[in-house]
Amino acid sequence: MPVWVELVLRVLAVVAAFLTLPLLIGQTEHKVMAHMQGRLGPMYAGAFHGWAQLIADGVKFVQKEDVTPREADRPVFRLAPVVALLPYLVVLLVIPLGPSGLVAQPLDIGLFFVLSVVGVGVVSVLMAAWASANKYALLGGLRAAAQLLGYELPFVLAAASVAMAAGTLSLPGIVEAWRPWWLLWQFPAMVIFFVAGLAEIRRPPFDMPIADSELVFGYMTEYTGLRFAFFVLAEYVGILVIGALTTVLFLGGWKGPFGLDAELGWLWTLIKVAAVSFVIIWFRVAYPRLREDQLQRLCWLVLVPLALAQLVLTVAVKVAL
Repeated sequence: MPVWVELVLRVLAVVAAFLTLPLLIGQTEHKVMAHMQGRLGPMYAGAFHGWAQLIADGVKFVQKEDVTPREADRPVFRLAPVVALLPYLVVLLVIPLGPSGLVAQPLDIGLFFVLSVVGVGVVSVLMAAWASANKYALLGGLRAAAQLLGYELPFVLAAASVAMAAGTLSLPGIVEAWRPWWLLWQFPAMVIFFVAGLAEIRRPPFDMPIADSELVFGYMTEYTGLRFAFFVLAEYVGILVIGALTTVLFLGGWKGPFGLDAELGWLWTLIKVAAVSFVIIWFRVAYPRLREDQLQRLCWLVLVPLALAQLVLTVAVKVAL
């Protein structure tokens, strides 16, 4: 098979996953939240437990009127939802699904690339906030900027810990170097990475940039129709990306029991990503939204010192071994 044909097929596979897996996560969130809160949830769209609810929501968004505020910066306003989605699509290209080259584009500096691209998400939020010409949107954007710039530090430090332990920045290389006992000594880094990742994708309890009880809907206040749907899709793709990165960096990626990594590696990866995504949904139901001062205190007085201590521990273990 020609190289370019193989590359096109890999990219198409990633795009298919980009369009389908977030919908599965969104539908799971509907049902999981409903059961945790003792209610039915959406039941009518689709013959079995409302399985087609997200498809129905998508059709509804397409039919809604696309409104742009009169005072908005129209080009920036319209481009912001696309900028929110694209970084996650690019990140999925370098996350390995299994061994034997099951990755769209392997990179020797894959972790560095992923951390750089994920940080672009704050740009879309600032674009939407500024271009909306709305005070609530602007306040949401300022909150998002402070939140994302703050939590980027523990997010990167935690990832640096596992990269230092593996001795490589390659995501498949980190999975190859991973050992089960890493679940113990890299556990603090995993918790830090997971919590900071929730803040990066602005999921509850870190959804202060939206804070519907305070800011209407934050930086998304003026968005309607398909553009609003793009922001919602970006949130679900963010769950997928954080789940996949947590799996690859801290949970062994495609490694599983019974010595069937070569045959079922892709399945172990998907199971672990699904488990991490479930925990992200669980956090939304279990914890109330933090205040802005609590958010910053958690970042600078808890996560950053713990991430630095984890780096020292990793250095000590590497030197000792």
